[in-house]
Amino acid sequence: MGNYSFSKNERLLKRSQFVNLNRSGKRVHAPHFVIILKENGLGITRLGVTVTKKTGCAATRNRIKRLVREYFRLNKAHFPQGYDVVIAAKKDANKLDYWDLQRELNNVKFS
Repeated sequence: MGNYSFSKNERLLKRSQFVNLNRSGKRVHAPHFVIILKENGLGITRLGVTVTKKTGCAATRNRIKRLVREYFRLNKAHFPQGYDVVIAAKKDANKLDYWDLQRELNNVKFS
């Protein structure tokens, strides 16, 4: 796959991975997102996305997850290498389109 793929080994899929990150990861806040980071020792960056029911109906939550995954796919270089990253959407994230999301996440400083 090319550099713009989002393969299965780049995803956080298990609940235990999310819980571990939630307990001991570093948190970075943005207006519509909370980004949780922790070094994974694998050399690749892995992404997990969470969106609560407070954000909206299932279609709205899925749309936000698709937008975040697309941002990650196109901007992997923006994320620190060798980290697990969880992006949790806050309540008002449903009002964002892709360009607003991109602008907001580009302004996040991960270090």
